[in-house]
Amino acid sequence: MLDTLPAGGTMLPPYCLALPFITLLLMIATGPLLFPHFWHKHYPKVAILLASFVMAYYCIVLENKIKPVEAAAEYIQFISLITALYMATNGILIKIHARTTPLANIILLFIGALAANVIGTTGASMLFIRPYIRLNKHRIKSYHIVFFIFIVSNIGGALTPIGDPPLFLGFLKGIPFGWTLIHNFLPWLIAILMILSIFYILDKSNKDLSDPQYTNYSRKGMISIRGSKHLIWLGIIMGAVFLDVTMLPWLPTIAYHGHHISFVRELIMLIVAALAYYTSDKKVLISNEFNFEPLYEVCLIFIKNFGTMIPALELIGSFAQSEWGKQLITPTNLYWGSGVFSAILDNAPTYLNFVTASMASHGADISLVASVQAYAAGGIYPNSVMELKAISLASVCFGAMTYIGNGPNFMVKSIAEQAGIKMPSFGKYIYRFSLPFLFPILFIIWVLFFS
Repeated sequence: MLDTLPAGGTMLPPYCLALPFITLLLMIATGPLLFPHFWHKHYPKVAILLASFVMAYYCIVLENKIKPVEAAAEYIQFISLITALYMATNGILIKIHARTTPLANIILLFIGALAANVIGTTGASMLFIRPYIRLNKHRIKSYHIVFFIFIVSNIGGALTPIGDPPLFLGFLKGIPFGWTLIHNFLPWLIAILMILSIFYILDKSNKDLSDPQYTNYSRKGMISIRGSKHLIWLGIIMGAVFLDVTMLPWLPTIAYHGHHISFVRELIMLIVAALAYYTSDKKVLISNEFNFEPLYEVCLIFIKNFGTMIPALELIGSFAQSEWGKQLITPTNLYWGSGVFSAILDNAPTYLNFVTASMASHGADISLVASVQAYAAGGIYPNSVMELKAISLASVCFGAMTYIGNGPNFMVKSIAEQAGIKMPSFGKYIYRFSLPFLFPILFIIWVLFFS
């Protein structure tokens, strides 16, 4: 039986329509371990089939074509950005001329965390993962890659809207650009320092301390960069990120049932991706062991997210905006709720759903820029700043809890595996690394700022 949203009269999907998403999630968690042959050969077909079923149900049964179109547009936006950053960064070869030490590693990880706020977690991950692997090539362990995912691919990007997609969506809705830096800086710094401290202890116990062939590179400098012209491509990509119809209403768009979908940004990104690839120094691509496999894997994995998560997000959003749901709107519940769903769903729409619910509980409207700005400023909306802070931090930080929490995670994993590093399975990643190391830090952040 179908329900309706209390306010809008729009048909909601039945709860069983969330089963395709749950099925694919379980396949990702268990497939590589329990049925690897079927997983590698047939997962893409199953993902596309279930995603197509969900979209067909929306179009035919619910007579709602808007949600599938929105999901397809978001998928194209996501893949365009991922593709452009992947192509641009693979044309850059960074070599670090230093002895491999735990201190050198934490300095590189911290620089990567800072860079994530300028070129996004995806850009920073693609730019730094290969130099990081090369620096540790004689002592590399799976924990090196996992902590890179924690720091550079996720938590590092919590300071600016450019850092992570959820924060950028908030910026487009009207949250001031500097809001995240002002409100997230202290929790960000505490989380980064705690994670780096744990990493330092682990890395200190790694007895393979350095490259036996290491020589003194001091005359060359600590870092050399080849393919620096690709920094121009990165600059164009980051500039294109701001080409959004909500900020620049004069941009050409495709109108669909009252929705205006811009295609200029994605077109520019895909053109830049092609130009970056064809202008790359082939020797740099060879040194970076460039191939399309990581990009291909991410494109397939996230078909699941964008195709099958529509009903899950709708049901969560509906509950959160119901009278019962509004009674549960507290910083603590928002922190853990948006965190848990960001770990297993795409964190950008999860962020929007929870911000929408939080604003609705105050009588604010996320579709009005002035209302969003007032909500972010607090004042007339008691506790709204703390609620937005909880959602913002959790949406970014909990993305590191699983491989599917954030786009760069799977790409970094794939690049590491291409380099011959044995990475933990989906479940092993959670119980060996994110639960014992990351979760306590996220719990401490909750205690310090939201409990």
